[in-house]
Amino acid sequence: MGIIVENPGIQTTVQDEGRFGYQQFGVSPAGPMDTQSFYLANILAGNPRGESALEITFMGPSLKFEKDNIIAVTGANVSPAVDGSPIPMYQAVLVHEGQTLSFGVASGGSRAYIAFTGGLDVPVIMGSKSTLMRNKLGGVEGRKLEKGDRIGFCNPKTSLPKMGLRKMEPEKFPEKEITLRVVTGPQDSAFTEEEVRKFFWFGATITNESDRMGIRLEREEPLHHIKDGNILTDGVAFGSIQVPTNGQIIIMMADRQTTGGYTKIGTVISVDLPKLAQAQPGYRVRFVRVGVQLAQDLYLRKQKELRRLEKYLGQ
Repeated sequence: MGIIVENPGIQTTVQDEGRFGYQQFGVSPAGPMDTQSFYLANILAGNPRGESALEITFMGPSLKFEKDNIIAVTGANVSPAVDGSPIPMYQAVLVHEGQTLSFGVASGGSRAYIAFTGGLDVPVIMGSKSTLMRNKLGGVEGRKLEKGDRIGFCNPKTSLPKMGLRKMEPEKFPEKEITLRVVTGPQDSAFTEEEVRKFFWFGATITNESDRMGIRLEREEPLHHIKDGNILTDGVAFGSIQVPTNGQIIIMMADRQTTGGYTKIGTVISVDLPKLAQAQPGYRVRFVRVGVQLAQDLYLRKQKELRRLEKYLGQ
């Protein structure tokens, strides 16, 4: 087998890169909220970057190992420990059969990722292992982990090439305030130029009503639409910034609905979404306008860095 869940944490789910090609049927891609930390965990564990892993939200689980395997933990600092002894994050670590991997409360972020060498043995549903809780798809019975769950390993290992080099400096996530770069549109014309300027001039605060579907923000002064704020339903992307009729902001995330009828003033660029995924309620968010070309250049640069790391470490 692999692991037994002794304590599930607040919300721990199985996620791989995502379930693509089914949004026209109303099925969200799901996948990791913080793609960068997710990719790094898998690369350090010697996996293809999109392999299945566990996503931790706020507080991690306690997992009893039934078989030796290598892990890597990335993202927010969740104080990982094996049998009570701290282990480093952002490093490949061998955990032995009979040992217990445990975690504390997340600090310096909201989410962490546990990659297991070889991946997790859960059913592939519509081309993915990702958990989509609102549709009860993927992962372990389409839900977050519960005490007593057993998850097998696909291809566990006790050593990897360049094992001693599979470590890196932990990522540092902004605290208290984050800046997100935004490409405007497709419905920015539903607002006056003055309202669009206000969107960028004045920040907003992340509320407690945020989850894997979307991050809700509260502005001191709501945005005002030229008309009523409703549109003919169209597609929603990861990072779409919806402005409902109340003038507040919802940024759509991994488990978003696939279509929506609210105006979208812009989209957060891909490389900034991990910062948002790691932000906590109460954080201030400020927006900066950028063009499509810069967004694409930054994305390609990040992909190049990941490929370089994959090539250096191997699998």
